[in-house]
Amino acid sequence: MTTLANRYDIVFLFEVTNGNPNGDPDAGNLPRIDPETNHGLVTDVSLKRKIRNYVELAKGAEPGYRIYVQEGSILNERHREAYKAKRPGDAKVDKEKKLNPQSDDEARAVTGFMCENFFDVRTFGAVMSTGINAGQVRGPVQLAFASSVEPIMPMEITITRMAATTEKEKADRDKEDGEGRTENRTMGRKYIVPYGLYRAHIFVNASLAGRTGFSEADMQLLFEALANMFEHDRSAARGEMTARKIIAFKHGSTLGNAPAHRLFDAVKVLRSVDGDSYDPASRRLDNLPPPRRFADYEVAIDRAAIPDQVEVLEIL
Repeated sequence: MTTLANRYDIVFLFEVTNGNPNGDPDAGNLPRIDPETNHGLVTDVSLKRKIRNYVELAKGAEPGYRIYVQEGSILNERHREAYKAKRPGDAKVDKEKKLNPQSDDEARAVTGFMCENFFDVRTFGAVMSTGINAGQVRGPVQLAFASSVEPIMPMEITITRMAATTEKEKADRDKEDGEGRTENRTMGRKYIVPYGLYRAHIFVNASLAGRTGFSEADMQLLFEALANMFEHDRSAARGEMTARKIIAFKHGSTLGNAPAHRLFDAVKVLRSVDGDSYDPASRRLDNLPPPRRFADYEVAIDRAAIPDQVEVLEIL
């Protein structure tokens, strides 16, 4: 495969409707939020999980596209596979609880095996020095937290369940209250964001791609995953999540031709109301109706601010 030769900086826009895009377990699974601005947050870890899940679905067990960080997997056993490949016939490899490379060449070979066989290792990197030492990899693809374009208003929704869990619970609920009524429902709560448009920035370092073997084909698979990962991640808790825009800046060189922030600043997400556009970052929107769909926004690219050496790719 052809190793990636061009740096990329990517703006990724996605939306949630009546769902919780990324609950915070330390806050009762409330949607993550910046307490100072009330802008919603989605962690990089959450987005990487969805990318991994899509690649696993799309590629299955195809060589070179296995997933390292996988539900139920034992990471040290993944590392042991690398030692088995590099030390064929060595019985100790199957038994030892700790393994370390015997030379610098073997260290590079073991780490290289992990990059070659696991898509997420050569993409995002990994710390693989957990007992059976397969080294550390700094991945070429890094994601920042996604933040909602505007403040969000999380809602707490009360839900009920008609069925009981145990005989005792059913008996307790069937007891009459003082007015002769029975309560036969179990109460619960869930949290939703009525609507939120989120923006994430993604950085692809071509110099690091050369070290891990991240290829042009891997880059295209990453774009495919971003565009389709929500289609295969449906759940009642997450509501409707949809990828809306992928705007990639392809640099004309390995090191890049412009600072990432300058390119990101060229992409404006504006509120669109009755044909007029408003910048949420510079104008208060208190008197405007709350956004409830992607059509309430307009995405504008200031192409004059982008150097000639940088190509703008609208993937979605």
